[in-house]
Amino acid sequence: MKHLTPKEAFAFLAANPAALLVDCRSEIEYFYVGHPTGAIHIAWHEAPDWTVNPEFAEEVLREAGERDRPIVLICRSGKRTLDAGAELERAGFAEVINVLHGFEGDLDEDFHRGTRNGWRHDGLPWEQL
Repeated sequence: MKHLTPKEAFAFLAANPAALLVDCRSEIEYFYVGHPTGAIHIAWHEAPDWTVNPEFAEEVLREAGERDRPIVLICRSGKRTLDAGAELERAGFAEVINVLHGFEGDLDEDFHRGTRNGWRHDGLPWEQL
């Protein structure tokens, strides 16, 4: 698995239009917190039980169409994508990329996100319901 900062991931997506950007946060995070413009939503785990989505790799394959298509994964802070990316690699995906710091970024000393790093912090395109 490769690891790119949000700005590097954005540049990679621009240079590789066939790449698929997958937001693997919960549905509520995707719609109400916001998500990168162009990202598709496939939850790694979902409320109310928060168990891992056993169909995750199949759902990504359905959207990607093939396992050779580059998959860029983003979550809240870049941690959930590590497990999701490992699952995609086990399922035979050739190029899996983790967006470091995710959409909201790392916690600061006041336990707030979005003040240090992350997709939104870096001013990259995003949208919200």
